[in-house]
Amino acid sequence: MSKPEDSKPADMLTELANALTARAESAANAVVAVRSSHGRHLTGMLWQSGVVVVSEQALPRKDEFELVAPGGSVLAAKVAGRDPSTNIAILKTAEPLAAPALAGAEARVGAVALAIGADGAGGASARLGIVNLAGGEWHSRRGGLIDRRIVLDIRLAHREEGGPVFDAAGACLGMSTFGPRGQVLVIPFATLARVVPQLVKDGHVARGWLGVALHAVAVPDALRESAGETSGMMVMSVVENGPAAQAGIVAGDIILSVDGISAHRFRKIARYFGGDSIGRRVDIRLIRGGAVMTVQTTIAERQAA
Repeated sequence: MSKPEDSKPADMLTELANALTARAESAANAVVAVRSSHGRHLTGMLWQSGVVVVSEQALPRKDEFELVAPGGSVLAAKVAGRDPSTNIAILKTAEPLAAPALAGAEARVGAVALAIGADGAGGASARLGIVNLAGGEWHSRRGGLIDRRIVLDIRLAHREEGGPVFDAAGACLGMSTFGPRGQVLVIPFATLARVVPQLVKDGHVARGWLGVALHAVAVPDALRESAGETSGMMVMSVVENGPAAQAGIVAGDIILSVDGISAHRFRKIARYFGGDSIGRRVDIRLIRGGAVMTVQTTIAERQAA
């Protein structure tokens, strides 16, 4: 005859399963399916009334979409803002669409993570995993500040990217997205809370801009000593009347540094061009025609794409 305590592990597993099922069922009200093309969709996260947050990198380059809301009703929405630097975009619905109240949470390594996706018919899918890494703040290649590096030990279907990720208590860790090599990352709730209001208000996040297209190159051996660098960024094109053009920078120049920041440290350069850089006067050290020189210009706000 089994002892009463023998049933405790089974009871605990049942309680956990029931709790996760309840979380997934309640989370279904937080997602919509964003129809793309050929019967495909991606997941959107209901952030506030009439505002849907999606993964910017997954959102097709068009202005209008159909959404499948919780329960299956279909409504129209328009892109109201995009910020590639933090991978956040927002859609605004043509009709009122209620959103659940979301409470943010800090990710902890080893914590349960429940990633919710839209099933395309008004329901939800769920993926269970754990938080594999919860590091400090970082900057994307486009210079956007992400408040924490959160990595999940989980697999997602592409249609589930952009959905909310919850902890075991039902608090929101942030929005799921794909990183390098298919790694599943979370754009933290704190980042969403900082960026989404800017997108709602202005449609974009202000960032500094020089108006050049760049490509990494090696500095010629004969110039490495005078340049003090082994690599730089070659100017491939210059935007007319942009800050670089006003400084006299031309295609073929090799930028070595911006205000003393080495150009080969691309992430650090990108980080420098935050919203607070707009209007700042900077020194740009470069190579032109075999000579090292320095020019000055004033950083402008990045033009809308």
